[in-house]
Amino acid sequence: MKKLPLSKVYQLLEPGPVVLLTTARKGHANVMTMSWHMMVEFEPPLIACVVSSAGHSFAALRATRECVIAVPAVKLASKVVKVGNCSGRDVDKFAAFGLTPRPAERVAPPLVAECFANLECRVTDTRMVNKYNLFILEVLQAWTDPAQKHPKTIHHRGYGKFVVDGETIALPSKMR
Repeated sequence: MKKLPLSKVYQLLEPGPVVLLTTARKGHANVMTMSWHMMVEFEPPLIACVVSSAGHSFAALRATRECVIAVPAVKLASKVVKVGNCSGRDVDKFAAFGLTPRPAERVAPPLVAECFANLECRVTDTRMVNKYNLFILEVLQAWTDPAQKHPKTIHHRGYGKFVVDGETIALPSKMR
């Protein structure tokens, strides 16, 4: 074994696919790239996510308590990275990167039409926001695009490196 710098631990425990998080405040929709999220409950579906307090989306999420988590396939990878490398304070990211906002059913932030899944969410717990920027979201409505068959997701490995979903295997499980 060889020691690994602690600053690289996150590369080993990547929590899931890179997603887009949309917010809407004062008539302005924004989208950000997010990698720090995980499921915490099945029914109702609860998601924990970290949104940097330095980002434009943090203030909107905190104020409105709603968002959409949109799950892009690998074909959107370059746009996803570009979205993550600029601020909604300065750029209309939907227009700049050719993303199509679509009305959500239960929340004000838009769905992202190009993504294969969209989850309309409401913030249900903010107890860890002040200390860790961690929000707990409840999924109120979920959407998938049936035209996108077998989408492959991207997973951030740090420092501009990503892994794409690979082969799917099925093993016996008691979960349904």
